[in-house]
Amino acid sequence: MAMEEGVRTCPIGHELELKNFRKQYICDGCKEQGYGPRYRCECCDYDLHDVCMFTTETSSHDFFETCTFRFFERVPKKLGARYCDACGKDINGFVYHCKEKGWDLHPCCRNLKHQLHIEDIEFRLHQKVSSRCTWCNKKNIQNLKGCPMYIRGWSYVSKCKKYHFHVYCAMESVLENLKGCDYDEDGHLTVKKMEDLPIQLNPGRNKRRASSKYWKIVKVILKTIAGILLSDPTITLGCMLSEAVWN
Repeated sequence: MAMEEGVRTCPIGHELELKNFRKQYICDGCKEQGYGPRYRCECCDYDLHDVCMFTTETSSHDFFETCTFRFFERVPKKLGARYCDACGKDINGFVYHCKEKGWDLHPCCRNLKHQLHIEDIEFRLHQKVSSRCTWCNKKNIQNLKGCPMYIRGWSYVSKCKKYHFHVYCAMESVLENLKGCDYDEDGHLTVKKMEDLPIQLNPGRNKRRASSKYWKIVKVILKTIAGILLSDPTITLGCMLSEAVWN
């Protein structure tokens, strides 16, 4: 079902208000994880990422210069199961779909920045890579859990070539660490700021590069990418401003 631009409401027409809770949620638009700020109908327990709240009827992406993406609330049934070409995960709700080429993007994945700057290191978003991901030690995501064989997935690779992270792996690493965090009785994360979330890493994955500064940069870039996908701008900004100050 296609959707035109306009003010989005909950399914029965209530206006959505911007709320900021320190807890996870499932976006009722794209059906993906979210954290922190969201547009919410308290009466109907209905939440949307900001990028799912404010969609456009058509869109484009630099990786697909000849393609026009059209926004759908649900993928047409005749297309069958669909997967996001950026993160490799299922499409279960809101999606930008290119009819001509068959590409699909979650709204949050469409919003991934082409460049990220962490301290003095520049990261660029890539559709094709030649190196292995620092997290999973694979070039592509085809063999990772839940990822179809025909989708390679996007990656952030540093200009210096020392750091490489699949978008999929960044999100999974942060979600995995969220499971082990403490929450109060209302379900709020006890960590005051998401950028303070402890990320458990395994330096043994790459002993040659396991310096203190290296792993600090790893933590920052993981949480920055996840912040975009979780639609929480405070993670992105906070990580880039606070954790990128080295001891």
